[in-house]
Amino acid sequence: MKKYTWLIIVIFFTALCANVFGQTTTTRPFEVKKSGQGKQAIIFIPGLGCSGEVWNETVEKFEKNYTCYTLTMAGFAGAQAQPEATFTNWETQIASYIRENNIQKPIIIGHSIGGGLTLAIAADYPLLVEKIIVVDALPCLAALQNPAFKPKENNDCTPMINQFTSLNNEQFEQMQKSGIASLVTDTLSRKKIIGWTMLSDRKTFAGLFCDFLNTDLREKLKAIQCPALVLLESPFIRLKPAIEEQYKNLKAAQLQYSSKALHFIMFDDKEWYQNQLTGFIK
Repeated sequence: MKKYTWLIIVIFFTALCANVFGQTTTTRPFEVKKSGQGKQAIIFIPGLGCSGEVWNETVEKFEKNYTCYTLTMAGFAGAQAQPEATFTNWETQIASYIRENNIQKPIIIGHSIGGGLTLAIAADYPLLVEKIIVVDALPCLAALQNPAFKPKENNDCTPMINQFTSLNNEQFEQMQKSGIASLVTDTLSRKKIIGWTMLSDRKTFAGLFCDFLNTDLREKLKAIQCPALVLLESPFIRLKPAIEEQYKNLKAAQLQYSSKALHFIMFDDKEWYQNQLTGFIK
C-alpha cells in the first residue's frame, strides 16, 4: 500500500511540475506600474523613447480616485527591448493585457505614438474602452505633408534603423538635443526626455518611428464609439483645417488647442492640460 501511495505522490508531483514549469508565459512589450485605487481604471501610454515617468504629475493627480496603469514600452527609456516591436503588435498586446487582467472599460490616455496607439485600440476594440484622451497625436502624421498619403505594404524600415544605429552616442545625443528643443520649451523637461531617449534601444526607437510614419488611422476612426478628447500643441492652430480634416471621422471628439505648449503639453501648459483632463474624465 505504501508503495502505491508513494507512486501516486510521484505522479502527482510530476504532473504539477509539468503544469507549472511547462506553462508558456506571454512576454508583454511593455512594463507596467500600477498605482492608486478606484473602480475606474486609467491606462497611460507614453510617446517615442519616453518613460512612463512622463505621466508622473498626471498620475499623482488621479491615483487618489482611480487605479492607474502606467506603461513604459519595451526598448524605451531603459526598458528591455524585445523582437517584433511594431505598432500593430503593441496595440494588440495592450488590448490583450486589458482583457486578461479584467480591467473593465478603462480610460486610455496616450501621448504622441502612445496617442496613436490609443486611437487604434479604441477603433479596433470599441467595446473595450470607456473614454480616450489623445495628447498631441494625429491619425496620420505623414498626411500633414501629403494629404493623399497611403501606407506602404511591407514597409521596409531598414534604412532608417541603419541610420539611427550607425550613430555613436555623441552624434545621437546631438540629434536628440536639436530635435527635442522644438518639442518642449521647459528646459528641465528637455533634460529628462533626452535622458530617456539616450537609454532607448536605437533599433526599437527608429523602427517604431518608421512604422508610425507609415500608419494611417483616418478611416478607422469611424469605428470609435467612446467619447474622445484630443489635446493639441499651439503650433497646430496654424494647421487647424488639416488637423480637423484628419479627425473628421471621429464624431465624438473634442479638439482643444493649447495657447502656448509644444509637443509635450503636459510639461509646457500644465494647468490648462490638467484642467482639460479633469473636466473630461469627471
